[in-house]
Amino acid sequence: MVVRYLCPYWGQEGTTAAQFLSRVMAEGYDGVEINLPADEQFIREFQAEIDKVKLTASGFGFVAQQVLDAATETVDEYIVRMKARLEYLAAFQPDFINSHTGKDYFSFDDNCRVIEATESIAVTSGVSVLHEIHRGRFTFHAATLLPYLKRFPELKLTGDFSHWCTVSESMLNDQQHILDEIFPHVRHIHARVGYEHSPQVNNPFAPEWQQHLTCFMNWWREVIAIRQKNNEKEITITPEFGPVPYMPTLPYSREPVANQWQLNVQMKKLLKDNL
Repeated sequence: MVVRYLCPYWGQEGTTAAQFLSRVMAEGYDGVEINLPADEQFIREFQAEIDKVKLTASGFGFVAQQVLDAATETVDEYIVRMKARLEYLAAFQPDFINSHTGKDYFSFDDNCRVIEATESIAVTSGVSVLHEIHRGRFTFHAATLLPYLKRFPELKLTGDFSHWCTVSESMLNDQQHILDEIFPHVRHIHARVGYEHSPQVNNPFAPEWQQHLTCFMNWWREVIAIRQKNNEKEITITPEFGPVPYMPTLPYSREPVANQWQLNVQMKKLLKDNL
């Protein structure tokens, strides 16, 4: 199986599209994952630069993120806004869309309406929509996700298991039977290491986090093994340690305690060497 490593645009806001993609290529990534900003100049440049990159890097990946700004709204209003964003992103023909879908406080039936709306757009556009495991979304908790998987057995997920560690205040040691039902739905991985009280440790390579890093590595291996067993040809992974405020900071100065870019590059190297 081919594993393709994508670089997150998250944390690189403020750079031009050309600068970002130049750094991505220099670090040997296989593609990018980006929540396109509301900046038409950036988007035009991004499209042009992606086209250039693909001339020399066959198979270079482009994943679009759907992350709506917070708003006080009804479920119907949310669906209208979400559909408009998904249709906008699908027009760029990304490899797939990674969607922050629904809300944790929507009812099961309402979140099902949201999911149905995303699936209809995936069908009409031909662009797959993956639903990210994330706090605040319908995927916020492992056990409560199971009824959705029964309702939508073809549901595709982005596996960011750090959020479940925080929500459950555990390393999910007693939930392996639940994870076993969920892992077959994971098509894309966000390689960030969290712990019982936060979705991001300060530095996953520090010795005090060795057990947590090992736990996440084992989960990622399980997901990949399932994809291989199903004869899938590839899987994508985005090392996704985030900037401040995801990144812990020193008091008063608010200086980040680690370099986000370097953490993601180092994680990519670790995964390439060990998966």
